[in-house]
Amino acid sequence: MGGPVATDEPEGTLHRTSPNYAHDAKNTERIDATLLALVRNEEVDAMVASMRDLERTWNSKFNYPWTFFNDKPFTEEFKRKTRAATKAKINYGRIIPDEHWKMPSWIDEQIFEESAKILEKNGVQYASKLSYHQMCRWNSGLFYKHPALKNIRYYWRVEPNVHFFCDVDYDVFRYMHDNNKTYGFTINLYDDPKTLPSLWPETVKFLAEHPGYIHQNSAVGWVTDDIRRPQSNRKAQGYSTCHFWSNFEIGDMEFWRSKTHEDYFNHLDRAGGFFYERWGDAPVHSIALGLFEDQSKIHWFRDIGYQHIPFFNCPNSPKCKGCVTGRLTDGEAWLHREDCRPNWFKYVGMG
Repeated sequence: MGGPVATDEPEGTLHRTSPNYAHDAKNTERIDATLLALVRNEEVDAMVASMRDLERTWNSKFNYPWTFFNDKPFTEEFKRKTRAATKAKINYGRIIPDEHWKMPSWIDEQIFEESAKILEKNGVQYASKLSYHQMCRWNSGLFYKHPALKNIRYYWRVEPNVHFFCDVDYDVFRYMHDNNKTYGFTINLYDDPKTLPSLWPETVKFLAEHPGYIHQNSAVGWVTDDIRRPQSNRKAQGYSTCHFWSNFEIGDMEFWRSKTHEDYFNHLDRAGGFFYERWGDAPVHSIALGLFEDQSKIHWFRDIGYQHIPFFNCPNSPKCKGCVTGRLTDGEAWLHREDCRPNWFKYVGMG
């Protein structure tokens, strides 16, 4: 007889499905966690496609609730179609509060418009789209303050039109909780330094005021590496631009709610780069995690097959169907240079 088939599941005790994970179970084994999406009404079909993939590969076994957010009321069509895609409960999160979504009072609208034109001329995507800046700011440091998440600790972010390829047969949220993990990712990329020229200088200013905030076992080497892509580090003024691609993230909101992170986000928010530049939630989250958290609490979910066009995480596992093992992208060849996972493995490891 041969040995066990490798599935890349994490080590340790894993909670498998049971009757207590049924959608209507009274004594549920589910913990305080939700699947989470910021989505527009017109994206309902793309959202349902993502839901069906994740329900098929994972959530139909565990029935964690879905929570949807929007800056406008959800339509009856949106509710009807999403309800048909899952047996789990759905929370159509109340509209995002204006103070979390609208351009803050300290941002000069004229400077925003002028900055956006310059960014556009330099080839920065979505630079003139105000809603994109608002979304990045909200995802960076405000989503976890929504009243709908008040009693929720863990979340799995899911976007419209993403794909999941592998059967995952354990409770991912329980894994995070039981193993004291703060954050889970699948894809790790370089960012465009033109979107964030002042993000690292502002971070350095913040660290000068709060030197004790850096964790003793941080991933600062990954954040500041200048060997593999020196030109990115140079243009970003000291930041490698490596980031966890946050359209997929599984996280513990206690980290985002901590004083350390709140102080950091508030510093960045006042600096204005969410509007005068195009700071994304991915680099903001990644720098915060890389500096302020124990690197051992950040987990690569190598066993979760995932695609957000044009990038993949495709494990070598019999549990996966529909993606090519090891493929990073089915796009143009130059996209392979965007993979920053080798840097993560170099500084942190593959755990």
